[in-house]
Amino acid sequence: MSYQVFARKYRPATFDDVLGQDHVVRTLRNAIEQNRLAHAYLFVGPRGTGKTSTARIFAKALNGPGGPKVDFDPNDPVCQQIAEGTSLDVVEIDGASNNGVDEVRALRESVNYAPMQGKFKIYYIDEVHMLTNQAFNALLKTLEEPPPHVKFIFATTEVHKILPTILSRCQRFDLRPIPTEIIAQHLLHIASEEGVVLDQAAAWAIAKGADGGMRDAQSMLDQLVAFCGNQITEPDVLSIFGFTSRETIASLCDAIFQKNTAAALQIIQREASTGRDVSQLLHELIGAMRAIIVAKVAPNSPNEGIPQAIWEQLLESSKHCKADRLLAVIDVFGDTEGRMKWASNRKLHLELGVIKAIQVVGEARISDIIHVLSASAGQFPDAPVAMETSASATPSAVPPPAAMITPKPAPEPAPVAPSIEPEPVAEEEPAAPLTPVAESAPAAEPVTRDPVAVAAAASKSLDPFAMLDAMIDSAVDRPDEPAPVAVDVPVIAPLAPPPPKESPREADDFHKDPLIQKALEIFSAKIVTP
Repeated sequence: MSYQVFARKYRPATFDDVLGQDHVVRTLRNAIEQNRLAHAYLFVGPRGTGKTSTARIFAKALNGPGGPKVDFDPNDPVCQQIAEGTSLDVVEIDGASNNGVDEVRALRESVNYAPMQGKFKIYYIDEVHMLTNQAFNALLKTLEEPPPHVKFIFATTEVHKILPTILSRCQRFDLRPIPTEIIAQHLLHIASEEGVVLDQAAAWAIAKGADGGMRDAQSMLDQLVAFCGNQITEPDVLSIFGFTSRETIASLCDAIFQKNTAAALQIIQREASTGRDVSQLLHELIGAMRAIIVAKVAPNSPNEGIPQAIWEQLLESSKHCKADRLLAVIDVFGDTEGRMKWASNRKLHLELGVIKAIQVVGEARISDIIHVLSASAGQFPDAPVAMETSASATPSAVPPPAAMITPKPAPEPAPVAPSIEPEPVAEEEPAAPLTPVAESAPAAEPVTRDPVAVAAAASKSLDPFAMLDAMIDSAVDRPDEPAPVAVDVPVIAPLAPPPPKESPREADDFHKDPLIQKALEIFSAKIVTP
C-alpha cells in the first residue's frame, strides 16, 4: 500500500473523532436521533477545521446500514465508499470547477433519480461560494423544494459571497478554529501511533503555527518527520518553519517594558538575520501582549503555552505597565502589521513599530495625571470634617498655607460699629479681626514660584485640591508677561443676605466716632479744624 499522509490517514471517521466542534456534533446527533433532518446544510469555517470530514460523517450516518443512526460502523463497505468519495448516492462536487449554469442544470435533472443503496441522495458541494450568481439562481427552486430523498450539504470558507436567498434555505453551522491545546494533544497522539518522539514544546509550537487548522498541523508534523526522523524537538520546528521561540518573544517583551530600545532592536536584527519571518514575529509578539493583558484582568487565565518561569518573569516586568498602556502598545503593533502586509522592507516597519511601542510605554498620559491627583487627594480623607470643626472653633485655628495667601486690604469690622475706618486699633479691642490678617500678611509678600515648594506647602492644607491649585498658580510665566496679580478666591458660604452697603460718611460723623472720642479722652487731646 502506498504511503498516506497524516491528514488523510487520521481523518475523523465518526462523530467521536471530530475535535473542537462539539456544538456542531451535538446538533447533528440530536437531529438524527429525533428524526428532524433538514434538506440543506451549510458548513462555514476556516480551512482545516473539519468541514468536509463532518459532511462525510453526516452522510455515513444518513446512508449507513440501518440509517439514519448515530452509532454506525465506519468499517462497513458503504461507509468506506462514502469516506473514499466513490459512493453513487453521495455526490461530491467541487464548486470551483463546476460553477456554471450547465452544471447546475445537470444537477437538477439528476435529483429526480432515487438513491441506489442508501436512503438518501446526498449532494455535497465544496467551496460553494465559487458558484456564479446565475448558477445560484438556477439552484434556488430545487434547493427550496427538493424531492424527499435528496439532501444538500454545502461547505465554504467565505460565507459573505453566498447569496442571502441561498443562506435562508439552509441550516448554517459555523465551525470554529480548533484550540491550540487540542491540536497539540492530537499531534502527540499521532506521534505515539507512528513511533515518533515528539517533545511537548515542539507539539505546542506546531499547534501555535497551525493557527486553528488541524490539517495544517498534521501536514507540518508530516514534514517534520521527513526532516528529523523519529526525534522532533522545538528547535527543529523553529528552524524549518521560521517560527520564533517563546524565550525570544519573552525577551522582546521585557525589553519593551524596560524601555530598552537597543536590546529590542538587537533581538529583531538577530531574528531577521537567521531567516525568521518578521511578520510571524510580530504576530507572536501581539499574542504575548494579549496574554499579559488577559492575565492582568483575570489572574487565573492560561499562559498561552509559555513556560511557567518565563511567564512569571514577564508578569513581573510588566507589573508597572497598566492595561490601558498595553492596549495602546497593541494598537501600535496593529498599525504596524497593516503596513507590513504591503511593505517591501518589513524589518524596517517592525523596528519602527517597536520604537513607537517603547515610546508609548514611557510617555505620560492623562490617566496617569488623574491617578496621581486622585492619590494625592486620598491622603486627606477626613479633610471636610477637620475644616468644619476648626471653622466652628476659631476662625484662625487653621492658618492657610503661605503660598496661597495674597495681600488684601483689611476688612472693616462691621460687628462693633459700621462706621469703623481701617485704622490701627488698640490691643484691648477683642472684636477687631485685623490682627491675624495683619500678622500673616507679611508672610505672603515673598510668594514662591517653585512648584515643588508650593506643592509641599499646599499639602499641609486640609483642602485636597489645594495642591493642584497651588501648582497652577505657581506656573512659570513668560518673561514678556507682567507678574500675576493675586486674586482672592471667595469662600462659598451658606446662603445669607449680603451685608448692607454703607452710605458715604459725612465729615461730622468722624468726630462722633466712639473710638475717636475714647482716644481724645485718653490722650487729653482735642480736634483742631483748619
